[in-house]
Amino acid sequence: MTIKRLNKKILIPICMMAIISIITIYSALTYTSSELGNLALRQALWYFIGAILVAFLIHMKNEYLYRHTVFLYIFGNILLLGLLLFAEPVNNSRCWFTIPGIGSIQPSEFMKIFLMLMLATMIHNFRSDYKNPSVKQEFIFILKTLVIVLIPSVLTFLQPDTGAVIIYFIIYFCMMFISGIRIRWFLIAGGVIAILLAVIFGLFFLKQDLFIDLFGTDLFYRFERIFNWQSGTGLQLENALAAIGSAGLFGHGFNQTPIYFPESSTDFIFAVYASNFGLIGVFVLLGIIIYFDVQIILLAKRKLVDTDKYILAGILGMLLFQQIQNIGMTVGLLPITGITLPFISYGGSSLLSYMILVGIILNISMEKSRNYRYR
Repeated sequence: MTIKRLNKKILIPICMMAIISIITIYSALTYTSSELGNLALRQALWYFIGAILVAFLIHMKNEYLYRHTVFLYIFGNILLLGLLLFAEPVNNSRCWFTIPGIGSIQPSEFMKIFLMLMLATMIHNFRSDYKNPSVKQEFIFILKTLVIVLIPSVLTFLQPDTGAVIIYFIIYFCMMFISGIRIRWFLIAGGVIAILLAVIFGLFFLKQDLFIDLFGTDLFYRFERIFNWQSGTGLQLENALAAIGSAGLFGHGFNQTPIYFPESSTDFIFAVYASNFGLIGVFVLLGIIIYFDVQIILLAKRKLVDTDKYILAGILGMLLFQQIQNIGMTVGLLPITGITLPFISYGGSSLLSYMILVGIILNISMEKSRNYRYR
C-alpha cells in the first residue's frame, strides 16, 4: 500500500536525474584522475544507498525527525566543530572527514537538513504560542532563529565553505518569509545587509590593505576568486564555455567531451552534459529540473501541517538557488563558487542529503493534515 501511495511525480524525475547523473559522470571520467576511481560506479552506489534511506524515512515518518530535531541540530554542529579540530586539511580546507574504505563525508551537506528541521519546529512552536505576536515578541523570535543559523554558519565559514554558508541563509530567509512575520523585518534586514555589503565591497575595491588587515588574506582571496568571473578569464570557465559553445544542437555525443576543465564531475558537470548532448539535451535536463521544482510548489499549496510547509519552503529555496547558481556560473553569468548541481553532480554526502530530502517530500505527500507540537 505504501508503494502505491508514493508520489510518482516526485519519483520519476528523480530516477531520470539519476540516469543523467551517472552517464554524465562516466563521460567526465575522461578528464578525471584515475586515483579517484570509477566515480560513475560510486555515484550509482550512492543512489542505491540513498534509495534505502528514502525507504527508511518513509517507514519512520517525518514526525520522528521533527521530534528529534534538537538532537540532530546539536549533532550536526558537533560534527562541524570536529572538522576544525580533527579533520585533515584538503586543499587548505577542513570540510571532510575521511573514512577509510568509504571515502569522505561532508557534514555541512547534512547540516542544511538539520537547520531546516530546527527552524521549522521553532517557527511551528512560535506560531502555536502567539497567534498575533507583538513586534517585541517577533523581534525576540528572530534573534533566537538568527543565533540558530549563525552557529553552524560560523563553524562552516571557518572550514572554509562559503557556498554552504550562503545556502544556510537562503534556507533561513525562505522559511522565515512564509512564517507569517511582519514584512518590515525583511526590509530592515535588506537595508542592513545592503549597508554591510557596501562597506565590505568598498574596502575590497578601494582599500585592499585595510580589508586584509580587518578580514585577513583568506577572505580577500575568496572575494577575488568570486569577482574574477566578470573578466571571463580562467581555464575552468573558458574551457567550459568552449565545450558548451561547440556542442551545437545535438552535442558531440556520449563520452565525447572535447576539452579538459577542472571539477568536471562536480562543479562543472553541467558543461560536460551540455557538450555531450547539446542544446536538445540541455532543454531535456532543464525540463526535468523545472518539473521537479513545480511538483514541490504544487505540494506546498496543498492543505498541510504548517511544519511541512516550512520544510518545503526551505527545500525549494535551496534547490532553486543551487540550480540557478551552478548553471549560471557554468555559462559565465554568475560568479564561480563551489556549489554543485543537485542530483547531478558527483558527491556522496550531497547526494545522500538530497535523497533524505526526497524521503521527507514523499512523506509529506502521503501525510494528512495533523496538529503537531514539538518541544
